[in-house]
Amino acid sequence: MPGGPPATIEGMDQPPEELTNAAVTLRRRQPTDAQVTFELISESLDHLQPWMLWATPDYSLEHAKEYSQRCDAEWAEGSAFHYVIYVDQAPVGSAGLMARVGTGGLEIGYWVHPSWTGRGVATSAAAALTDAALALPGVDRVEIHHDVANKASQRVPEKLGYALVGEVPSDPDMAAPADSGRVKVWRITR
Repeated sequence: MPGGPPATIEGMDQPPEELTNAAVTLRRRQPTDAQVTFELISESLDHLQPWMLWATPDYSLEHAKEYSQRCDAEWAEGSAFHYVIYVDQAPVGSAGLMARVGTGGLEIGYWVHPSWTGRGVATSAAAALTDAALALPGVDRVEIHHDVANKASQRVPEKLGYALVGEVPSDPDMAAPADSGRVKVWRITR
């Protein structure tokens, strides 16, 4: 959360550095992934800009380096666990678990390169993250949050059997261009 220290799950172990589900492999994001991150985001900007505040035309390799370093630090402190999504050894997106939904919970975030959408990649990545999160001691629920207008993101929790628990106002400081001002919250429990 802005302005405060990152949340962590008390006494939580870390998830595995590599996860698989169907044809998808998730590998822990490393500082050396900056170039891959930059290329994926650069090729996906038009796809990401409506929903991701950080996806701007001036996104640079330096931004990707800073992000990759931050991901490494967040993994070490237990506040987030970020992965690069691969299919057949090709990087196709990003996913992660974030400790920002309160005690006992982790939130899943994901995005996929536009040439890989509609192929079950995000669903497979979220399934792997769901299993990994619920296997951690101290985690009893996993959530997926998305703007109510983002129908592609909505299909993922629906396919995985998450329950829609409500809608909440979005954070106006984090509003991306297509944000409606409302966020759907989906949850699955142990």
